[in-house]
Amino acid sequence: MYELQRLTPAHAPALLAFETANRAWFARTIADRGDDYFAQFPLRHAAILAEQAAGLHHFHVVTDPAATIVGRVNLVDVAGGRAELGYRIAESASGAGLATAMVAQVCALAAGEYGLTGLTAVTTFDNAASAAVLRRNGFIVDEPITLGDRPGMRYVRDLLISAG
Repeated sequence: MYELQRLTPAHAPALLAFETANRAWFARTIADRGDDYFAQFPLRHAAILAEQAAGLHHFHVVTDPAATIVGRVNLVDVAGGRAELGYRIAESASGAGLATAMVAQVCALAAGEYGLTGLTAVTTFDNAASAAVLRRNGFIVDEPITLGDRPGMRYVRDLLISAG
């Protein structure tokens, strides 16, 4: 069973291993994090946890049945009831619906526990799998964008918060 967990200090070594092992895989469809990200990982991890504690972001890891990190699903730049969704799944776990399932869980957390009313997400045109994950989770096309030097699309999703 795969599990979505809120990011904690204890995840640091496994998260670095995940990012390192999948660096080339991720760079095929999104901008590389750069060497400084890996060299300064402990400082960066502490900084994002402080930002999470301040309510600026909501970071999550996805673990497989062996408790190995195989993905991340994050809500960043939380402001005015909205946030930007970002996610990445390990090459070894891709193509089986894991991203769709974990994004659905984070959308539910966003609407419920985090009290958000809307999300945005971006992807490049050449990342059809990412666009499909967004569409399956109720995101609709908002506007064309450029990510780095690559054309892409911004997606939006309104979240309904029940009064229950």
